[in-house]
Amino acid sequence: MLENWAVVPTCLPLVRRRCHACPSESFRTSGKFRVNANHKLLDVWLLALCTACGETTKLTVMERMHVRSIRPELLDRLHDNDAGLAAELLQDPVVQRRNRIALDWDNAWRLDTGGSDHLDREVIDISVRFAARIPVRPVRLIAEGCGLSRAEVERLIVEGNLVSAVRLSGKLSGDFTFTLKR
Repeated sequence: MLENWAVVPTCLPLVRRRCHACPSESFRTSGKFRVNANHKLLDVWLLALCTACGETTKLTVMERMHVRSIRPELLDRLHDNDAGLAAELLQDPVVQRRNRIALDWDNAWRLDTGGSDHLDREVIDISVRFAARIPVRPVRLIAEGCGLSRAEVERLIVEGNLVSAVRLSGKLSGDFTFTLKR
């Protein structure tokens, strides 16, 4: 029987970028947007506050876009400061490259295992789904979900008792499955 686990965000991630006012390198965004109109052209920024000094930075989402080229429902979400839209835009590689930022997901996600009734079985097949592109070490997920130490998980991999079609070392942000043999 295939168990389903989910990696879900609990809040927006920190934004890694150097503050121009202090030595800090992290910003927290609350999901607020600033939409500025210059005649029929719009500029849109996602606002973020420095975690140390509170200085505001603007992360460019759109520049000089003609108002008619923006879908009305997207414009409504921007005006409503939609936190879901903020999460989507933060994960957009184009927005990250344009603003020279990286995301820090530490303490911004949780693992939902749906209970722990699977721990007593000999063979466990588990499918891990990501609700967002959150880079996490599979060894950490498996250790947390199965109540094992990371060293035990590493040992199980080496012994061949923990197998997956994907490489379990490094970080993953996409769905994967694995089999654990006790």
